[in-house]
Amino acid sequence: MNTIPSENLKHHQNFTVASISLLASNPPKLVSGPLSAIFRSGSGFPELQFFLEPDGQHSLNFDLRTTQLFRLGEFQSLCVSEGSETVKERTYSKGITIQFKEEEESRSFHGAFEQWKHKVVIQGSTLPNGTVSSCKSKFDDKIEASSAKMYFHYYGQLLHQQNMLQDYVRTGSYYAAVIENAADFAGRVVVDVGAGSGILSLFAAQAGAKHVYAVEASEMAAYAQKLIAGNPILGQRITVIKGKVEDVELPEKADILISEPMGTLLVNERMLESYVIARDRFLVPNGKMFPTVGRIHMAPFSDEYLYVEIANKSLFWQQQNYYGVDLTALHGTAFQGYFSQPVVDAFDPRLLVAPAVFHVINFTTVKEEDLYEIDIPLKFTASVGTRIHGLACWFDVLFNGSTVQRWLTTAPGAPTTHWYQLRCVLSQPIYVMPGQEITGHLHMIAHSAQSYTINLTMSAKMWGPGAEQGGILQTSSCRLDLKEPYYRMSQPQAYSVGQDQQSNQLLQSQDLQLPSLDEDGSDFIQPPNDSGAQIL
Repeated sequence: MNTIPSENLKHHQNFTVASISLLASNPPKLVSGPLSAIFRSGSGFPELQFFLEPDGQHSLNFDLRTTQLFRLGEFQSLCVSEGSETVKERTYSKGITIQFKEEEESRSFHGAFEQWKHKVVIQGSTLPNGTVSSCKSKFDDKIEASSAKMYFHYYGQLLHQQNMLQDYVRTGSYYAAVIENAADFAGRVVVDVGAGSGILSLFAAQAGAKHVYAVEASEMAAYAQKLIAGNPILGQRITVIKGKVEDVELPEKADILISEPMGTLLVNERMLESYVIARDRFLVPNGKMFPTVGRIHMAPFSDEYLYVEIANKSLFWQQQNYYGVDLTALHGTAFQGYFSQPVVDAFDPRLLVAPAVFHVINFTTVKEEDLYEIDIPLKFTASVGTRIHGLACWFDVLFNGSTVQRWLTTAPGAPTTHWYQLRCVLSQPIYVMPGQEITGHLHMIAHSAQSYTINLTMSAKMWGPGAEQGGILQTSSCRLDLKEPYYRMSQPQAYSVGQDQQSNQLLQSQDLQLPSLDEDGSDFIQPPNDSGAQIL
């Protein structure tokens, strides 16, 4: 595909028109000339600017991405700017008629309009997000269309954006991370990856960003544009771009990326991959990323109430006379099916039976392909004798600002977020004694429904006399689909009195003071000894 060289975007092209008539006025207001009309790209995209006074103090601007020009006669033309895309009927936000002195001037003006318009036209379609790569989208190659459609539909609704905005741990942490590190944003170009409502773009503008490109693929882009327009002091430095980060082209590189790409268990929805792609496409060398690092935390848990609750769901299939039909042939399948759902809820940290370990993903260095398959070795030492019912997981992310390092955590016992925590429940619990070693693997494989298949194996090693000889006493495993969790947030939580005294010491290993990120990131966040954690 042939494209106009980017350096041409810096050029201006001037014309003189005899007069213009402002159609929004009643009656239409005539502004006599000669008047200057300039095609330019000073805002990062092609625009047409009419100066209404000789001193240039008052002007009328048209964004060429949404502007149309019609010839009304030899000397007269109509210029209109399209309105909202959210209404079924096409509307226009402003329009003028342009009067030329000579037909040749009119033809030249129309020719220039088509040339500048071509800079945002690809294969005959006018795109509000600038040019698009001619090759098939990388996103479309790996994500099935039905999943993508549902995903963008979900995030295109204000009620879901409100749910995230009202997560004050989430929103407040982002606000603090940006404002406390205003020195990182002041005078810098920022790209907001998956901008949603545009709130993070507005935070970046508050911190003094030179310009923010808010990239959003869902219909929420129109709402973001409206919200940003409602904050004009900040909004004049924000450009909303509708499209996927895998597809869109930006007029300049970014000094900082900001995004909220985290899903359940950090990786659900596979937006981390888009965040990494945006880094490789748009970020200048040694540019900053907010967030910078993510950690998945894991610990074995014991929860008899949860286990019985899940197991009892399949009792329906033990009926031998359901309207004369024996259902028991399906009981085993139903039993395993209920245990294939990760449980999403907020649990008490007293349910943990060993200190947690963590797995680190450094967003500044991880490769996209590294996120396709994540294998985490597990190694714990039981603090109590109990039945282990599975693996509890949560995550946190670090905003590694130059001024302040700030963490956003979803840990049990911390203020609850809309992510809650996640637990993988074994259909066959394993028994452990105090001091017994627990090993295993958490193996996650990405799939095209924008999520992961989880394979969990947990084993209890030999304990007591002869334990030094090694060997496994018990092993239990399960396969779960992260796309299909059991949302249990409204269920009553009951906890065993015998576990009360375990509470705080099992989470103490999470409260780590981490060093600053080196330029190459090589010495950043060393996992604790024998934790089984890895750095991607």
